[in-house]
Amino acid sequence: MSGIHSAAIDFLKRRINYERTTSVPYLSAEFKLDRMRRLMGLLGDPQLGLKAIHIAGTKGKGSTAAMVASVLTAAGYKTGLYTSPHLERIEERLVIDGQICPSDRFLALAAEVQPAVEHLDRESEAKGTTGPTFFEVTTAMAFLHFAQSRVDAAVLEVGLGGRLDSTNVCNPEVCIITSISFDHVRQLGNTLAAIAAEKAGIIKPGVPVVSGFLSPEPRDVIADRAAELSAPLFQCGRDYGFRSEETGKPGDGKGTPQTAQSFSYWERQPRDQNPAGHHSTQYSVLSADLAASLPEPEFQLKDVPLRLLGAHQTANAAAAIAAINRLRDRGWSISDDAIRRGLAAAHIPARIEQVQSSPAIILDVAHNLASIEALLTVVRERFSLHRRIAIFASSKDKDYTGMLKLVLPAFDIIFLTQYVENPRAVPAEGLLAAALEIRRTAASAKPTLHATVRPSDALRLARAVADEQDLICIAGSFFLAAELRPLL
Repeated sequence: MSGIHSAAIDFLKRRINYERTTSVPYLSAEFKLDRMRRLMGLLGDPQLGLKAIHIAGTKGKGSTAAMVASVLTAAGYKTGLYTSPHLERIEERLVIDGQICPSDRFLALAAEVQPAVEHLDRESEAKGTTGPTFFEVTTAMAFLHFAQSRVDAAVLEVGLGGRLDSTNVCNPEVCIITSISFDHVRQLGNTLAAIAAEKAGIIKPGVPVVSGFLSPEPRDVIADRAAELSAPLFQCGRDYGFRSEETGKPGDGKGTPQTAQSFSYWERQPRDQNPAGHHSTQYSVLSADLAASLPEPEFQLKDVPLRLLGAHQTANAAAAIAAINRLRDRGWSISDDAIRRGLAAAHIPARIEQVQSSPAIILDVAHNLASIEALLTVVRERFSLHRRIAIFASSKDKDYTGMLKLVLPAFDIIFLTQYVENPRAVPAEGLLAAALEIRRTAASAKPTLHATVRPSDALRLARAVADEQDLICIAGSFFLAAELRPLL
């Protein structure tokens, strides 16, 4: 690493980074958007000239963002993609047409925002408040990068929540809320309705919003907010839906999954739709029987290929298509072929990513109950294998006990560990104690449990006990995936 690059990274590391803290004061004054708007104003408000696709959700927002960006690139639009956190290099957060921001460009962006950041630091010090955070600075860099690169579209993944997230100073063409489930409850609330209200904070007046798989309580919160802002609302299972076309191949006996899946997408827009997007007819999520009983869809795509695995990724892809169609309503030129090519090419690291065969090793950033359930469904349905071995770590602010209750019955051997490079990790011994209590309560001798402090040791030990027909599954935290992926 060059001295200049080190200086830029040090500048960013000096910022408050809530990705590395166990307490995130989301509802405090520190999370008001005034500081972010002030920072962007000092930089000339580059975000205001961008045509954004803004994506929030408890899970699936990163994958959905990658899919939307891939489709737009396939359609010929120069497309920026901003996601977080990164796995191996900070430059991964800033992508244009699939290309990670070059290091020299990243350095130039850091140098450009630094004077404005230091100006706000001085103002904040005088007021006794805090200067721009790490996420605010990297978000500002992304806006600058995309504006200066003259992208046609900027796909933005929310970092936390939505209403008070630093990305929420953009001008969206369409908003997507992928899903609502329990995560970050200390910051966003301990009910689905409270969490939904924070996610619904990205909805803008008159801007179409796509709402994914949601239970009635958060679904109504989002619908009410859309109505307040006269934002056309497109809900999964009512206005659009999907059906898997393949159940997946059983594998080759070595834990090799099917490399792709396909699905059909439909869209139905009743004539009595009002400006807020509310319909007089509410449909449940599409099933084969229900589809046969409903009026013919106004738009369909059949046998859509999808590289990413799992029913949850099909749901994310359907939300991406719904958003793409809202862009087409607004005059964007995106062919059905571009949708197919974009989804077939879309890839995002560490989302049920197979990094090795014989034994099979899959890596996933699942870190809450919903994402763990989705991962385990794919493991059960798409892998043919002998034994299942897990490497698991978690953050202190996550429901790691709840995740362990799901993980323990699904695996034969589990290595519990803690990531090294982030202080939020639950100590390996703490995970072991929780796992032993779960196993005791279940009156079961399985799975076999081990605890090791370093993830690299957990990986080495897992490989040592695995034979060619076994599966090693790494999950529980984005930070665990980040530390182990370079070793794989």
